[in-house]
Amino acid sequence: MYRYMLLTGLLGIAWLTSCEGTRYKQGENLYRTYCANCHMEDGTGLERLIPPLAGSDWLRDHQDTLPCIIRNGMHGPVVVNGITYEGEMPSNKQLNPVLINNLINYINHAWGNDFGEADIRRTEAALERCP
Repeated sequence: MYRYMLLTGLLGIAWLTSCEGTRYKQGENLYRTYCANCHMEDGTGLERLIPPLAGSDWLRDHQDTLPCIIRNGMHGPVVVNGITYEGEMPSNKQLNPVLINNLINYINHAWGNDFGEADIRRTEAALERCP
């Protein structure tokens, strides 16, 4: 059984970390539960149906919209690494801001991604502005 504690760094970055595990473990568990079925365990997506998250130029360039996309889903075309995807991503309204922030931090650092840390204050602000 894992126990989690909330950590906040000097920059106001918050994440839950396992007392027994790694920094992004909760985000990894959330990814496996809510994302991996479509985006695959290794973040490569599914052919030309589901876009990759690993090495994604779109993900890198749209960090400010990720909280709303995770919470509310997404539909319509999106171009990732030069390929157009038209699938629909389901919403995850059950995830609170801390869980969304932890999920983003995992995705931002998995599979060779280096997209920086999600700040809980910016995640909460983005979620307040969601349509």
